[in-house]
Amino acid sequence: MTNEEVAKDLIRQFGENVYDFDEPYGMLTLSTSREQIVSMIEYLKNHSLYQINFLTTLCGVHYPDDPEPEREFCIVYQLHSLVNNFRIRIKVFLAENGLHIPTLTTVFQSANWMERETYDFFGVIFDGHPNLKRILNMEDMDYFPMRREYPLEDPTREDKIDALFGR
Repeated sequence: MTNEEVAKDLIRQFGENVYDFDEPYGMLTLSTSREQIVSMIEYLKNHSLYQINFLTTLCGVHYPDDPEPEREFCIVYQLHSLVNNFRIRIKVFLAENGLHIPTLTTVFQSANWMERETYDFFGVIFDGHPNLKRILNMEDMDYFPMRREYPLEDPTREDKIDALFGR
């Protein structure tokens, strides 16, 4: 089972809904839409040959400087076939005004906490999640700390000498 074989099969199965194929560090990486993510992961999990049956990672990424606003947020799914020792990364890009994506808890129960963490830090709503609430931050927080919405440093600080920080 090679990256090329799996990629061709996914194109055959999902057509134009799979794109941006790449192989960083040998891991098959592709993008899809929010409408296809659950059916694609179900297909990979239930496939008799692939048996991609372990959700390694589900996380968010914020690209505030991306020139395409519909690619500002990315939900990344990394899956592993323990039988075939095969890994795949699937990305779904979202715009800030549409931070909704279907839950994967119907396919992998382990997605529960990963989706809650992604909601907690990025504000992504996982539609159909059984208990979507903050797990690491205080419930009354009115912002999402992993969004890159604020400068990394306070430009008004006067007590910091740049030379002491190697600048």
